[in-house]
Amino acid sequence: MSRFQFVADNSATFEVKRLCELVEIERSSYYAWLKAAPAREQRTQADAELAERIRAVHAEDKTCGAPRITAELNDGAKPGERVNHKRVARVMRLEGIRGYVKKRRVRTTIPEPSGHQHPDLLKRDFTADAPNRRYVGDITYLPLADGTNLYLATVIDCYSRRLAGWAIADHMRTELVEDALKAAGATRGSLKGAIFHSDHGSVYCSKDYAKLCTRLGVTQSMGAVGSSADNALAESFNATMKREVLQDAACWIDEPTCRRQVFKWLVRYNTRRRHTWWSKIRGQGPRAIADRARWRARQPTASCRRPSRHAAAMSSWSRSQSFQTLSVGPSTMHRNLSPCSARVLICRFNRSFERPTR
Repeated sequence: MSRFQFVADNSATFEVKRLCELVEIERSSYYAWLKAAPAREQRTQADAELAERIRAVHAEDKTCGAPRITAELNDGAKPGERVNHKRVARVMRLEGIRGYVKKRRVRTTIPEPSGHQHPDLLKRDFTADAPNRRYVGDITYLPLADGTNLYLATVIDCYSRRLAGWAIADHMRTELVEDALKAAGATRGSLKGAIFHSDHGSVYCSKDYAKLCTRLGVTQSMGAVGSSADNALAESFNATMKREVLQDAACWIDEPTCRRQVFKWLVRYNTRRRHTWWSKIRGQGPRAIADRARWRARQPTASCRRPSRHAAAMSSWSRSQSFQTLSVGPSTMHRNLSPCSARVLICRFNRSFERPTR
């Protein structure tokens, strides 16, 4: 109970002045709190309605936290109906709604500097300027109830985080990673000129895998021995997949169930699951990011575009305006523009009259 509420509950029995002195608050603050009661009631009602919308989104995918639920609520919403991620987090906290968080186990790894097969071309920079430039991959085990394991090999695009290729098998031979890389090649059409980064697993260091990379035009890259941080993107993907699919379970009950659930999650990851890693298009999935990249690639460059008559007229008008602005004299420029803005304007004016060299 707040001190203001205490005063309101006892105001019929005691004087408000004495009660405010007792709880050490100002009477003006109490009356302001009392006056704002209708607004608080409206906010409470709005939070209750928002909580119902959050529960509907969370019921579909219980692994979603506040960032992804906020993106889902704001997807297609009108400007006046969008909600802030802090408000969503506050309502979820009050209602006891939360995404799944797996408890971490502390493990230490001692890196071994020997045994380098290929140089590290990424240097822990898991970004790319365009699709089909940089890939990372890894193998993770999928435990079954009978004590055996399935193994998942992945090939992830660093640009859109799309799972370009993957393969599941009951063995960890070279054929497993070869199938994943071939699947990525079939998805992209060609991997020529791309970089594939992995750890120093025996399958990635094999001669057969090196021959496949050479045939596909892929350049291999490997991090330090024993350092999972050098392949953090692939490690994070594996951990996310197991956390959201298994949740509190220790293993899958059988092989068909494992294959079915993993396949369902991988399809959702590529098509519907929200991604928050890229701030420019926050909340979009790999397919939307790839579509955006393809659209930008189809747009003609500035040098190939033919300016319209309207654009030419606007350019001529802007030049005349720039000339008039610069002709008014230093006193007017100093009065209307800051020194920084004036320098920028002068540079733009000079560039507008430059001619390309032949």
